[in-house]
Amino acid sequence: MTAIDAGTAVTGLDAPAFQPIHTPRATAASTITTLVPRTEPALERRRRWEHRYARRLRATDAAVVVSATALTALIDTSVWSTGGFAVARVAVLTAAIWLLCLAAVQSRAASISGSGATEYKRVAHATGFAFGIIAMIFVLFQWQGVRLQLIAALPAGLFALLVGRWLWRKWLLRQRNFGHYASRAIVTGSRDDIEYVLRTLDERGSGYITIGAAPSDQSTEPIVIDGRAHEVVGTMSSVAMHARTLEADTIIVATRPEDDPDFIKRLSWELEGTASELIISSRVADVAGPRISLRPVDGLPLIHVKIPEFEGGKHALKRAVDVAFSSVVMLPLALLVMPVIALLIKVDDGGPVFFRQTRIGRDGQEFGILKFRTMRTDAEAQLAKLQEQNEGNGLLFKMKNDPRITRVGAILRKYSIDELPQFWNVLVGDMSVVGPRPPLPKEVREYDGKVYRRLFIKPGITGLWQVSGRSDLSWEESVRLDLRYVENWSITSDLMIMWRTAKVMITPKGAY
Repeated sequence: MTAIDAGTAVTGLDAPAFQPIHTPRATAASTITTLVPRTEPALERRRRWEHRYARRLRATDAAVVVSATALTALIDTSVWSTGGFAVARVAVLTAAIWLLCLAAVQSRAASISGSGATEYKRVAHATGFAFGIIAMIFVLFQWQGVRLQLIAALPAGLFALLVGRWLWRKWLLRQRNFGHYASRAIVTGSRDDIEYVLRTLDERGSGYITIGAAPSDQSTEPIVIDGRAHEVVGTMSSVAMHARTLEADTIIVATRPEDDPDFIKRLSWELEGTASELIISSRVADVAGPRISLRPVDGLPLIHVKIPEFEGGKHALKRAVDVAFSSVVMLPLALLVMPVIALLIKVDDGGPVFFRQTRIGRDGQEFGILKFRTMRTDAEAQLAKLQEQNEGNGLLFKMKNDPRITRVGAILRKYSIDELPQFWNVLVGDMSVVGPRPPLPKEVREYDGKVYRRLFIKPGITGLWQVSGRSDLSWEESVRLDLRYVENWSITSDLMIMWRTAKVMITPKGAY
C-alpha cells in the first residue's frame, strides 16, 4: 500500500472545504488569501497519539544513547588522562550526532511504527551514519576517545536501541488490541478488492481499525470476512463525507473507478483537514512490496517495481550468515542435546535415530534432508491407508492426530526440535536457515505455473510459513507467503523471522 498525505484543511461533500473570512469590500483575490482551514477532531486525535508515541520513543532513544556514550567515556582511561573536558567532549559530541542521525532518517515516523522491519533498519542505518561521521571528525582533529566509542558504545547502544524499539512495539500492539493508538479507516472500492483489503488488515493486525466500507455499487449489504460483518457506510462518491461524520482519519482506496481518472486527486482535496492519510492499495504490493517505489516525473506519478534478482552479493551475504549462524550458534547447541534426543528415540521404539528423505532444493535439485525420526518405521507403508483422513491443504498430507507419530516424536514435532539436524544441510549448502518450505518430489511434479518460483532460492529450516501458522495455513496462503519471501527477502527480514521462530517454538501453533 502507498500513502498520500492529505494535508491540513478540511472538506466534506456537504460542507465547503474552507470557511472564508468576509469583509465588506473583499475581492476574489483577497478572499482566497484569507481562507481559514478547519481541522476535524479525528485528525487532531490521531496527531496527538502519534506525537505522544514519538515522544516516548525519543525519550527512550535519548536515555539509551546518553547512557551508552557516557559510560563508555567514563571507562576510557585514555580520555581521562587528558582531563575532564575531553570526557565531556567525547560523550556529548557522540550522543548529539547519534540522536541527530536518528531524527534525520525519521526512525520514529508514525508510518513505520508497529510492524515491518523498516523501523529497525532505520535505527541501524542511523547508528552507522553517526559513527561514520564521528570517526571522520575525530580523525580530522586527532581527538582521542573515539576508539572505545566505536568498539563498545556502538554495538551495545545499537542493541539497546533495538531492544527498546521492540519493547515499545510490543506495548503498542497490546494497546491496539484495545483500540488505542490505531487509525480509524474506511475502505472504498469494488467489493472484491474491499474484501481483500479487509481480510489482510484483520489477519495482520496492522494498526488500522476498519469502521466501515464504501463500495462502488449501491448495495447496503454488509461485507462479511471470516464471520465478522463490516458495515457499508456509503458509496465511493460519498466516502469523504462519511469520513468526517464517522471521524475516520484514514481512507484506503482499494479500487479506482475506471470512468473517473481524477477520483484520487479530488478525494485527496476533499479529505484535507479530515484525514491524516489517503492510502492506495494495490495487489502487486502483496508480492513486490519492498521493491516498489514512487518516482514522479514532471508531475506524472510513476510506480517503479524493481525486478527481483537471484544471484549476486546479496545472496553471497545470505550464505555467509547461514554458515556463521549454523556453525557458531546452532550446531554446538544441537551437539549438546542430540545424545539425549537419540537416547529417548531409541528407548521409545528402538528404531533409527535419524530420518533421511529426498526433498527438492534450489533450481529443482534433489538433496537428502536430515531430521530426527518422529514417526514409526513403517510410516510410509501406512500412508496410503490414511489418505482419506488427510486434513492438509493442496498437495500436503497432514493429520492432527497422525497415528504414525511416536510419543517422543509428538514432542519433537510440537517444538520443532526434530529439525535441528537440518543445520547440517545448511552447512553443506543444500538449505538456508530461512527460506521456503522444502517440498517433496511428488509435490513439485504437481506444481503449476507460478508455484515453481518457490525453487528460485534454497529452501529453509524456517520461514514465513512457519511463523504464520504452519500446518494451519491453506495451500494458497502457503504459496503466497513463499513467493513473497522469495522475491523480497533481506538479511533484516531473515533475522526477524529467526527471532519469531524462537518465539513460535516456545509457544507452538499449527505444529503437528
